[in-house]
Amino acid sequence: MPDLPIVMVLESAPAKDIIELLRAGADDFITLPLQAGNVLPRAWNLVRNSGARMPARIRTKPAMRRLIGKSAALLNQIEKIPQIARCDANVLITGETGTGKEIYARAIHYCSARAGRPFMPVNCGAIPGELVENELFGHERGAFTSAVTLQTGLVEEANGGTLFLDEVDCLPTFAQVKLLRFLQEKEYRPLGSTRMRQANVRVIAASNVNLEEAVGNGKVRQDLFYRLNIIALTLPPLRDRLEDIPLLARHFLEKYSREMNKEVPDLQSDALQIMMAHGWPGNVRELEHAIERATVLCDGPLIRASDLILVLPSGTARQSLQQAKATQIARFEKSYIQGLLRACRGNISNAARLAQKNRRAFWQLIQKYQIDVESFRSSVPD
Repeated sequence: MPDLPIVMVLESAPAKDIIELLRAGADDFITLPLQAGNVLPRAWNLVRNSGARMPARIRTKPAMRRLIGKSAALLNQIEKIPQIARCDANVLITGETGTGKEIYARAIHYCSARAGRPFMPVNCGAIPGELVENELFGHERGAFTSAVTLQTGLVEEANGGTLFLDEVDCLPTFAQVKLLRFLQEKEYRPLGSTRMRQANVRVIAASNVNLEEAVGNGKVRQDLFYRLNIIALTLPPLRDRLEDIPLLARHFLEKYSREMNKEVPDLQSDALQIMMAHGWPGNVRELEHAIERATVLCDGPLIRASDLILVLPSGTARQSLQQAKATQIARFEKSYIQGLLRACRGNISNAARLAQKNRRAFWQLIQKYQIDVESFRSSVPD
């Protein structure tokens, strides 16, 4: 059955019931009596946007619910997940530390036909170089002095599912060669074995460095980069998703309040102001740890600014009030413009009209922040 928009027609309903219906998957609601001036604009909006809607069966999966936010920068990446999940092509996810690369990888896996099979995460940077081949492909009994038993590798354990290679740029060169062969042929040879084995595994790789630069300086093989970079996702840093900070902060506050059995229902406005002004070099992971720490330290009904301990990167000087204000204005303007362009499907004239600015001035802002308008037009249904 196609994922059609769902509109509830109600004679009357309390606000809490309406909210529950929307949470359950309804797209809109209309109260009786039906009037053309009320129904037609809503119907037109739903039909116009139906091509870009994420299917309900995808939207409600637990792995998708962990992707929290409403910013254009985030939603542009989230909306690609259903299409990526429908194929088996290799995926390369890049982004700064703490942006949630493994969460995205899990969302792709659990929205795919492989959801019932293993998702196997591997931190390539945590495996000693001499053990990488053994960890990935396993060994036969007697392959080396201490190999008294057979050991299956992570590739075999992930068979039928997804192998997530985090910090893939940390693999030593000889291991990159072995991985490249596996990606090309879907076969491998365990240490000490005389025969090749096959595995049906989807590979999703991730890195927090610029892999093209890593190829240029010889750290990553060019052929491996091309093999991994079939589908590319670049996750935005938290400083480019300012409007998501309150949503994320409240999500983590609810999580840790429940775990610690504490009644801390919300954040004071001064705490939110501090968080909105912070640069978040550690991104969402840093925000989560800050809220967890604040929940522990909080001794009142609300998280206050004094409960937050935010660490500046070493060597970072505190900005003056004027500098901090200019930085936040620039971040807001860029995020605001991206949101308008997304809502208007890349139509600059319509976005400028919503912003109540003339088209030329609006275009100058687009150029100032180097916003790719075409990326918002690509979601328009044929």
